Amino acid sequence: MNARQILMLPVHVLALATGAKSFVGNPVIGSTLLNRLGLHVARMVLADRIMAFRRLLLSALVAPEDRQALRRDGFILKPDFLAPEDLAAIEAEVRAMNEPARECYQGDTVTWRVLLDEDTLSRLPATRKLIEDRRYRHLLCYVAGRLRVPSHWVQRIRSGVRAGKRDPQTNLHADTFQPNMKAWLFLDDVSEDNGPFTFVPGSHRMTWRRVKYAYRRSIAEAGATDSYSARGSFRFEEKDLAELGLPAPRAFAVTRGTLVVADTVGLHRRGDSRLRPSSRLEIWSMCRTNPFNPLPGLPFRFLDRIDLALYRAFMSYQDRKAAKRGTKPSWRPVPRR
Repeated sequence: MNARQILMLPVHVLALATGAKSFVGNPVIGSTLLNRLGLHVARMVLADRIMAFRRLLLSALVAPEDRQALRRDGFILKPDFLAPEDLAAIEAEVRAMNEPARECYQGDTVTWRVLLDEDTLSRLPATRKLIEDRRYRHLLCYVAGRLRVPSHWVQRIRSGVRAGKRDPQTNLHADTFQPNMKAWLFLDDVSEDNGPFTFVPGSHRMTWRRVKYAYRRSIAEAGATDSYSARGSFRFEEKDLAELGLPAPRAFAVTRGTLVVADTVGLHRRGDSRLRPSSRLEIWSMCRTNPFNPLPGLPFRFLDRIDLALYRAFMSYQDRKAAKRGTKPSWRPVPRR
């Protein structure tokens, strides 16, 4: 350790009680000795059991078949989630809107997002109706293990639209060591040719094979050449599925109006796009909580506003930091359209 790391050691130790995951950004999380002693897998198993307890507390929010689907597969699939007239109204709003947005470039792919905060939703009444729909909220809250609503965006993913390497999100990966939630309400038909969301059924379960695999990976990740794995989002190859006792990935080729809510501690990826270029539009939601908090929280809206304020402050900080370096932030502001 250098002098700065020694001074920061108390902070790095305290980070063990949070969702911090980077093997290279935190010398305690990335310690080969501590991971040989089981630090990483202990955090992973504990986070899994705490989330199971939180979902148990929230189990009354969703139907038994939805709880069973999440336990079995790691995702809940709802075709034709909305009435046709509600879906049409959301589509009309989203396709016509002109709101502040951000873009991220990854390989040959551009991901464009508009944050659905109170100000934006005030101009999108049909979309607001979706966000406030109890069925929608309850499904997302249950998978997230959290009573408060997650963050929502309008998202468009365009593949093959710029020169670049292969999109890194098309590699099988787990977002982090802890259970979490992402959801997609698709506003376009998605075929197997235009980059469908792809998930390995059952890969969210903390089996003995998964624990052994994670233990082996945790010892080596601080020196990994793959930057995503080194920062705590393990990348997998299809050959790893046999070692983990898992089936082949499932691509969600679905019709518009389909809702997918998934626990992305499971293995997933953005499907390869055989169409060049290709595009899909969706309402995208995400929630990642403190993995060691055993309580699902309280459904107070002022706490949601605090979360959004913190998110906006973080993005502004990233903008300022990139400006000082003379570069662009990962998620760069783009002109209204």
